[in-house]
Amino acid sequence: MTSKKASPLALLPLAVFIGLFLLSGIITGDFYKMPIVVATMAGAAAALIMNRKESFTAKVERFSKGAGHPDIMIMVLIYILAGAFSEVAKGMGAVDATVNLAMSIMPGNLLAVGLFVIAAFVSLSMGTSMGAIAAIGPIAAGISGQTEIPAALSIAAVIGGAMFGDNLSFISDTTIAAVRSQQTEMKDKFKTNFFIVLPAAIAAIFIIYVMTMGITTNVDAGSYSWIKIIPYLAVLITALLGFNVVAVISGGIVFAGVIGLADGSYTLSTLLQKIPAGITNMFELVILSILIGGMVELIRHNGGIQWIMESMSKRIKSKRGAEFGIAGLVSTTNLAVANNTISIITTGPLARNISEQYKIDRKKSASILDIFSCAVQGLIPYGAQMLTASQMAKVSPLAILPYTVYPMLIAVCGIIAIITNYPRFSPAKEDYKEAREIV
Repeated sequence: MTSKKASPLALLPLAVFIGLFLLSGIITGDFYKMPIVVATMAGAAAALIMNRKESFTAKVERFSKGAGHPDIMIMVLIYILAGAFSEVAKGMGAVDATVNLAMSIMPGNLLAVGLFVIAAFVSLSMGTSMGAIAAIGPIAAGISGQTEIPAALSIAAVIGGAMFGDNLSFISDTTIAAVRSQQTEMKDKFKTNFFIVLPAAIAAIFIIYVMTMGITTNVDAGSYSWIKIIPYLAVLITALLGFNVVAVISGGIVFAGVIGLADGSYTLSTLLQKIPAGITNMFELVILSILIGGMVELIRHNGGIQWIMESMSKRIKSKRGAEFGIAGLVSTTNLAVANNTISIITTGPLARNISEQYKIDRKKSASILDIFSCAVQGLIPYGAQMLTASQMAKVSPLAILPYTVYPMLIAVCGIIAIITNYPRFSPAKEDYKEAREIV
């Protein structure tokens, strides 16, 4: 069934979802006081109540169709596997080994730079900025306590590195959401995204080095085992080689589990317990993806997506304008919901429609979604990353903000990439054929 006539009223569920979350944060001063699942359920309920011309049963069936869309279900499968891999690898000591290896080879005058690099690698490997901050944040706080490096600067370096990995990792929920919503390939999005943000990473490293120039110290690194780092490297390399992502992450779980059993980190019982523990960590994201998928399908059916398209079309005059439109949509949504993954899931279907209309390469639209959502997420003082980091460093999020250079720089690089039409794709690759089923 085709979508109905364009209607701004169809966007009411989205306004309820974002407005409820935003209003709660403003009133309480804590943007995580209102559980985002509750806000999403309110939006979904509004979508089901609307359009009285259709029976409630028909609306529930259409909601279920959107919630169970193949893109949503594959995304959910990858989330489940990514959660299991992250927990299994962490439990066998992969995170500690990675951190200690990096600390042992990093010169004393590059400690703050080292924090950025370590956090980037850990986040790239684990697929989560929060996991990287949780692992490296206490180390950053300890280093600032033993040196003259300001606590705000050291923890900001960790946030920057964590957002670098979150933006690029093959098992990051933001990457998965961006790739699946735009129906492109992981490795292609990685290559496009990487070359856009690489200058930002280099510039961030240089700026951090300049800010800490002259400060030296000796910090003892713990012991590490190379073999514990291999699962992260294996996942990264096989994903880059273009292997199926489900197979890559599944192989990573088995690989990390075997190493853990072999070196005594796990018994078979404790290993099996880690897998559901990791999956449980992804439950909220799975539920959110399903609820938002159903809500967006009802919005589309009632003409909300069509209304946005028509409204944007009046202002967008070019492919460049369309790319800025996608960047603005995901950034604005992220400011409201304070969650980069949810902002991508929410705006992804609309971004794909815009991309198809203005012949934007899918790799570029996926990269824009991921880059700008991560830029905003790394800068908002009420975001989970900033709040967690500030608690670890015992400083205000507003004190950290001026030092959080990497999220600022990737936004700049994203804008430059849009203005300069970088990277350029061959016309053959911009043909919008029926999308393959890609994971």
